Amino acid sequence: MRSALRFLLPVLVLTPAAFTFADELDDLRDEVLMTRAELEMLQARLGLDEAIVSSNDSWRQKFEIYGFAQLDYIQDFERVQPEWDSTLRPSRIPTLAGQYGSDGQAILSARQSRLGVKADFPAGDDSIYTVFEFDMFGVGSDEGQTTIRLRHAYGQWRSLLAGQTNTLFMDGDLFPNVIDYWGPAGMVYLRNPQIRWTPLEGRNSFALAIENPGNDVDDGLLGAAGFDLSGSEALPDLTAQYRLQDQWGHLQVAGILRELSYEEQNTSNHEPDGSDLGYGINISSVLNFGDDHLRAGVVYGEGIASYMNDGGMDMAPDNLDPTDLAAVPLLGVVAYYEHAWNDRMSSAVGYSFTEVDNQSLQLDSAFNKGEYASVNVLYSPLEQVLLGAEYLWGKRTDFGGASGTDNRVQFSVKYTFSSKDFF
Repeated sequence: MRSALRFLLPVLVLTPAAFTFADELDDLRDEVLMTRAELEMLQARLGLDEAIVSSNDSWRQKFEIYGFAQLDYIQDFERVQPEWDSTLRPSRIPTLAGQYGSDGQAILSARQSRLGVKADFPAGDDSIYTVFEFDMFGVGSDEGQTTIRLRHAYGQWRSLLAGQTNTLFMDGDLFPNVIDYWGPAGMVYLRNPQIRWTPLEGRNSFALAIENPGNDVDDGLLGAAGFDLSGSEALPDLTAQYRLQDQWGHLQVAGILRELSYEEQNTSNHEPDGSDLGYGINISSVLNFGDDHLRAGVVYGEGIASYMNDGGMDMAPDNLDPTDLAAVPLLGVVAYYEHAWNDRMSSAVGYSFTEVDNQSLQLDSAFNKGEYASVNVLYSPLEQVLLGAEYLWGKRTDFGGASGTDNRVQFSVKYTFSSKDFF
């Protein structure tokens, strides 16, 4: 009996408190439900749900981190200049047998990998669009290295663009769907610091720019005689571009005017020196045939080699007068056809060349012509994944007639990413 009372007594004492606590919980739950209902009514009146969704979508559209990681396996059956073995540039093909060692070289490279940021943010009644992008393909003093290389760094407000991006003299859409990094030799291809004005935008567009000058001087036999002539850039280059675009594709005409100047490096007054006029016209087009595309272009000019994707020189001597170097004529041609086998598989096949009209006092070893051809099969099992196999052929011919070729196959795997896929 005592044990039963000992058990029942706490229950009898706590029962009123338990009922009181349960009542308080019910009241609190009712208050929370009422508050939630009031908030939902307020959100509906103010349109906050739509505003929040709109804000998130706007952020995703106006800011993007993007890029890809790519691995290239190249089996070269001959040899090119070692610093450039991870891509095919005809100008880097030796014309002297065994110059870079015995034939055959295996190369694995991640230099094509890329990272970029795009942002479009409000500025008054307009917006400012900015791009910063780099890859890992070292050039210049970093050639042959896997290191950061700036591709684009520019901003645009209304019709004014300033920074480094594609020169107006080129057609960025002309670059074919190949997995080789450098691409066809015979097209204009340069990312250049510039100030650009685009007074006409839309389906028909027109733009003007002043761009950073660069002058590649070959002093030829004058160099062998003791002169050390190199380019000097007193004025910016002037470029212009007109583009007509529609569903059938586009047609583009671009031009350039340049002052090409040079001076002696081994005298205190940098004489002898001289200058010449450089100019060029670039006509290009992309034609759409359903899911297939034909990309073709021709460029001609004098003193425009600095703007070409590969090969040539801007100035060279045609007589023994060191004050009379001349702009070197150049012709470039590219043609590629791209065929879609289905939604996931495509191929590109084409040919390109750059040829210069050498000056009479250039050395026999001076570049005369570079040829480039390729064919590939590309497969995308997923939107973010690309697998590719490509055969490439290149040939260099010197002014004196010597020539060399290169044959290689390339296999690539590319994984693309974008912040829009995560946020």
